This record gives sequence, C-alpha cells and structure tokens, in this order.
Amino acid sequence: MKTAEGWLHLAVVLDLFSRRVVGWAMSATPTQTLALEALEMALANRSPAPGLLHHSDRGGQYAAASYQELLDAHGIVCSMSRPANCLDNAVVELFHTLKTELVYHRLYRTREEARRAIFEYVEGFYNRTRLHSTLDYRSPEAYERSVA
Repeated sequence: MKTAEGWLHLAVVLDLFSRRVVGWAMSATPTQTLALEALEMALANRSPAPGLLHHSDRGGQYAAASYQELLDAHGIVCSMSRPANCLDNAVVELFHTLKTELVYHRLYRTREEARRAIFEYVEGFYNRTRLHSTLDYRSPEAYERSVA
C-alpha cells in the first residue's frame, strides 16, 4: 500500500477452510521478518496439528531457511506455487479485495494511518462481517462458528 510516507507491505496467512486471516504483519519493507511475523501470529492463533499444508508463492521470504525451519518445527508441510503460475495463489483474493474496498478510496498520509486502517479492515470487517460466496455468504467468523 502506498502512503505519502512510502510503501507499507502486508503479509498474511489465510486459513483456506474459512478464509479467515489468521496471521498478518506490516512493515515498510518486504523482508523475511515480515513473513515470519505473519506466520508466528498464525501459529499462535491456531496451534495447528502436524501435517497442516501451508501454501505460498515462491518468494524469497517463504523459501528462506528461517521460514522453512519454522514450518518444519511445527510439522507443517510446505507447498509452493508452480513457477510463473499466479493462479496457484488465486485463493488469496484478500489483496484484491483490500485494494478495491479500502486502499483505492483514500490517500494515507502515514504508514501508521494505513496500518490502523488495514487492522480495522482485517480484524473488524473482513474476518467478522464480510460475506464470502465460498462460505455460503457468511463471514469467516460465522462460518467457523457454524461448523464447530
């Protein structure tokens, strides 16, 4: 996301079952640390059993030894998209949705202003209120409650 201060990068971990954002992090630069922070939040929020499948693109942040070691430490199986096949990651439509529903509607003066807006969107709207056709027009939170 572009701000008057410069770029703010967002990394997310999305639960494919419920489309819920279970981990996220933001930073001025797209570093390995950014991806690790999102994964660490997801692990803390979900405590997945060994054997979970984690899919990502082939970015250096996800191929990095530290990221792969964290997956391995939790018994998580790594899956990466095929080279030059962006459709493998189409399920993470969150980024397109975020841009069209939030980002393109205003100019953010600071990264902190953008951070607050993204937090409110992800935690207050996307996970709790926004309806998803793949979830029978329920929010991720409502869908998880309905199948619990």
